[in-house]
Amino acid sequence: MQDLPPSAPTRVVITGASGIAAATALRLARLGRRVFVVSLDPGECAELATALGASCAGYCVADLRSEEAAVHAFESADAALGSIDGLVAVAGGSARKAGDGWLHDLSLDGWDAAIGLNLTTAFLATREAVRRMRQHGGSIVLTGSVLATAPQPEHFATHGYAAAKAAIAGWVTTLAAAYATDHIRINCVAPGLVATRGARRAAQSPAIRAFVERKQPLTGGMLDADDVAHVAVWLLDAPGTTGQVVRVDGGWSVTSSS
Repeated sequence: MQDLPPSAPTRVVITGASGIAAATALRLARLGRRVFVVSLDPGECAELATALGASCAGYCVADLRSEEAAVHAFESADAALGSIDGLVAVAGGSARKAGDGWLHDLSLDGWDAAIGLNLTTAFLATREAVRRMRQHGGSIVLTGSVLATAPQPEHFATHGYAAAKAAIAGWVTTLAAAYATDHIRINCVAPGLVATRGARRAAQSPAIRAFVERKQPLTGGMLDADDVAHVAVWLLDAPGTTGQVVRVDGGWSVTSSS
């Protein structure tokens, strides 16, 4: 185990089991942390648990849009870890197939799907983590998106998703202020376009690939999930840092889309 920064979390819950979540869990494992995984997909949970080896305290298959499921998952995590002092909440994704898209075409079902998948999951995971951290402190990293502050209508007009991610970014400030005296730090990582299973539509489109090569010049295309995991773990550990939204976007937010 490497020397840990002061107050670095050692008993961490990860929501999600692929992409950025998996990369973050594996990075934490390499640092000697204990990790408990919560995800909707049993196959991905089992695969990640195997990859984590002895660093995995266990996993729970749970739909974090359900309050009952979220409570059960965090009770299981608390028991397996002995207590929880870290959370990296990654669970979420596109609700395009459920109808998310342009506002003028967006149905209530599409809106509810986007909010449930991205904001409700973050709410329930964060609430359950905070309830357990108030006695001893801890660190929480939520996952936003560059699309909340640097939109790109031509290729990425999912307005329910953008609303959910913008809400998370604003929420971080409020929560960081509320729980600072409990020694709970709350931050957010806001990725650009990352090469994950959820980005298949973009990866399969020559027009979007060419756009991303221009828009994310630091990576010359999609980010690697570990690029985001690196910053998520840094935020998890960084003493004295709270209420921050850190963009990991390959230059997206400072590069013209023309």
